Amino acid sequence: MAAITAADVNKLRTMTGAGMMDCKKALVEADGDFEAARDILRKQGQKIADKRSDNATSEGLVLANVSADGTNGKLIALACETEPVSKVADFKALAQQILDAAVQSNAGTKEDLLASAQADGRSLQDHITDLMGKIGEKLDVVAYENMTAEKVASYIHSDNKKGVLVGLKNVGGADVTAVGRDVAMQIVAMRPVAVDKDGVDSGTVEREIEIGKEQARAEGKPEAMLEKIAQGKLNKFYKENTLLNQEFVKDNSVTIAQLLDKTSKGMTVSDFKRVAIGA
Repeated sequence: MAAITAADVNKLRTMTGAGMMDCKKALVEADGDFEAARDILRKQGQKIADKRSDNATSEGLVLANVSADGTNGKLIALACETEPVSKVADFKALAQQILDAAVQSNAGTKEDLLASAQADGRSLQDHITDLMGKIGEKLDVVAYENMTAEKVASYIHSDNKKGVLVGLKNVGGADVTAVGRDVAMQIVAMRPVAVDKDGVDSGTVEREIEIGKEQARAEGKPEAMLEKIAQGKLNKFYKENTLLNQEFVKDNSVTIAQLLDKTSKGMTVSDFKRVAIGA
């Protein structure tokens, strides 16, 4: 049996970031073989991942990056089980590593992002699993968005659990920094379901019409009037739930469409992505 020294434990801890007791146990089990000990620690992370796979992840961090030319944005959400873990330096560093990997790889999907090779040749998912072993909680990339547009703006809410990318088009020569942020904040706060009514899926439209008819029927309105009343309620739904038709939260005398057009004639939103942890 190899003698395990404090220096050996510290060396493995430096290599892996795992706790001192975990490192000592791994070295004892591996009879002093550092590579075998690293594998033991990795397997420990996988065991925790498997054991806690069904646990809820309602805390975490959302981070965003917009390219220097403003035409591409990345948005990631790394979730964990408890708030204290979301404040740990290693967790924050992992979230930043995930965002950096997204920027470097320009991954098209979350699966591609998690499979991307890191500096040590291992996948990003391997690094996430390693930290699970160290922290003892389920960690999960619950959202990844990659957006390209004429101009992309981003916003992360003060709780660091909600974020938005919004794509703008027909910008012209306008500086859209402020208005882009305002629109992104609007999306976080008001949670629109689509850019405009053409983006609302048919199932939602049908459901809102049926709800409108049932409400009118319950109020005793004549059957012949139900369709017209339901259409009126649908238009109200569009106004309240589609971004361009919503009243601007900072100035309800204008809609988002009007706000953008005032900033630069013809400017509008091409797309948006909203992600949230625990909501």
